[in-house]
Amino acid sequence: MCRWLAYHGAPIRLEEILFKAEHSLIDQSLSSKSKDTPTNGDGFGVGWYGGRTRPGRFRSIRPAWNDYNLHELAAHIESPLFLAHVRATSLAPVQETNCHPFRHGRWLFVHNGEIDGFAPFRRDLYIAVAPHLFNHIDGSTDSELMFYLALTFGLEDDPIGGVERMAGFVEQMARDHGVAQSLWMTVGFTDGNTLYAVRYASDGNAPTLYHTSDTEHLYRLNQCLRGALADGETRLVVSEPIGNTAETWVEIPESTAVTFHGSEAVSRPFRPHEPK
Repeated sequence: MCRWLAYHGAPIRLEEILFKAEHSLIDQSLSSKSKDTPTNGDGFGVGWYGGRTRPGRFRSIRPAWNDYNLHELAAHIESPLFLAHVRATSLAPVQETNCHPFRHGRWLFVHNGEIDGFAPFRRDLYIAVAPHLFNHIDGSTDSELMFYLALTFGLEDDPIGGVERMAGFVEQMARDHGVAQSLWMTVGFTDGNTLYAVRYASDGNAPTLYHTSDTEHLYRLNQCLRGALADGETRLVVSEPIGNTAETWVEIPESTAVTFHGSEAVSRPFRPHEPK
């Protein structure tokens, strides 16, 4: 399994969260507390929003803990919204185009999990991608395919609904090929203004996902952020808690989608269904 985080709030340098926070995502990539995948060394990526319409992105197949360029960029890039991901591959090869986040227009997308039994119905899923989107697929992961299916099913106009239709379509295709429980996922996606996070699994056993309770919570993770976070509500979403106080994090329940916008964090049930 992979790991990811999303930050949304007052502009900060990427290094404050990626490197300086205790048990940060970069620390987790080398030594996670998870027994399933204690190391995520099959590449990483970070996408951020700044002064341009399209988000910036840096991806590499090097281990995140040992990439000098990531250290340099994170020390200089300041952003109010960014997504970062460290990869532990299952089937797709280790290559730059398979590293998250995936990008289309203003949208960024990260995923942790898998489509189980993917091979028999892989072709059917690819065929379902809208023709005008198909040639934008660069890699070979189920994660990127999920993103482009969600775009096909209306993510840009109805973000959570587009992902619900994607999930419903994947599950139906899987059932048609004899795979009863096919989808495990946490996903984070954003258009640069609003951040969305989803936790879902076909069998009700999705990977973990958490968010900070408030701005003060994030300050406690890194006390250097006191001044930077003084002017507004700030949220951090993570696959695995940062710091040594996991009990202070808000766990996102199974089959739940959360929308983060300004000071609001709005939860709703996540209900996959087939597109009409």
